[in-house]
Amino acid sequence: MLELVPPDTARHSAWLACHREWGPGAHEDGFGLAHDDDVETPEGFSAWVGRLRALPSARMWWIVEGDDVLGGVALRTETNDKIQRLGHVGYGVRPSARGRGVATWALGAVLLHARSRGLRRVLLVCRDDNVESIKVIERCAGVLEGIVLEGHDPVRRYWIEL
Repeated sequence: MLELVPPDTARHSAWLACHREWGPGAHEDGFGLAHDDDVETPEGFSAWVGRLRALPSARMWWIVEGDDVLGGVALRTETNDKIQRLGHVGYGVRPSARGRGVATWALGAVLLHARSRGLRRVLLVCRDDNVESIKVIERCAGVLEGIVLEGHDPVRRYWIEL
């Protein structure tokens, strides 16, 4: 059974298995991971988890099934320039768990949290060539606002009414 759980240090090994599946240098949406975060050592991992849990305007969850971490999802609750660029929601699912509805389930679950926090609609942003993410957003009632350039990359901007 899929669950959203807050980041916790007890899942260090399971999180590392998920993280390593992306491979070196790959971007992992939904984890709030910065390039200089130490997630390998117990001390570094604990500090990173503590930072995630203390974010003032965002909630982070890991998508878990049993003992496995399948991905991560973030809900940013403010609307500012950063949100206009990144969106209110970001998510990522490890490669071996893709194609079975995990991202669609996680986005649907996070939309309930967004509504309970008083958001009336949420912005989701994805690269124009991310066909699977486009499908997830559209399955969850995302309405395309338009395609814009973010740097040199075209990105799609979707709104979901809550």
